[in-house]
Amino acid sequence: MSNTRIQTVIVDDEALARGMLREFLAAHADVEIVAECGNGFEAVKVVAEMRPDLLLLDIQMPKLDGFEVLELIGGDVTVVFVTAYDQYAIRAFEVHAVDYLLKPFSAERLAEALDRARARIAAKEKVPEGLVSAGRARHTPLERILIRDRADVHVIPVEKIDYLESQDDYVSVKTAGKSFLKEQTLAELETLLDQDVFVRIHRRYILNIARLSKIELAVKDNRIAILADGTKLPISRSGYARLKELLL
Repeated sequence: MSNTRIQTVIVDDEALARGMLREFLAAHADVEIVAECGNGFEAVKVVAEMRPDLLLLDIQMPKLDGFEVLELIGGDVTVVFVTAYDQYAIRAFEVHAVDYLLKPFSAERLAEALDRARARIAAKEKVPEGLVSAGRARHTPLERILIRDRADVHVIPVEKIDYLESQDDYVSVKTAGKSFLKEQTLAELETLLDQDVFVRIHRRYILNIARLSKIELAVKDNRIAILADGTKLPISRSGYARLKELLL
């Protein structure tokens, strides 16, 4: 490995925990702490602006948890989870974390994690596309959708969503007359949503059935969903069958 220093960000809502990490990391000359964050929103902003090599990331934090941070920042950063809770270990490795440090841990245990991080960084290994979403699939249904817009994060409760529209590898989330673009496929999001509330009515659309006002016949026996705000969405034959199952 070259002599380039590992730019590192510490993310933990407890100042004492951040201080302990600082103290342990001081023994590693190749590690440079470039920022400290007290919550997930700060972490997403810092990673977007600074593009560090390594994230030492707590899991249980206010506003955004560690898995939500990882979902938003993507796979370019090597992540070591640092937490007081052991129940997230399997999930952490599902999303390709390089290590999982259980508080309280020793300086030696942190050194082991850093060795693994160095190897990952040197190999320029990234998290495979879609792995974070796949790791979350067992923890459904979603209660909110997170959307990163540069360094900003929008948190949209699912009950506020009117419908979702596929736009290639993105999904347009429609809520209260606004649209937010999320980098994820409609098929991936469909697996994470409550199937009794969100219905795939068409290959391009998922509808929150609470927003459905009525269904109208169009030409050639095609059907159209009329939403409470007047929005019209096409309904496929298979989508109509799914709607009937839920509404009848």
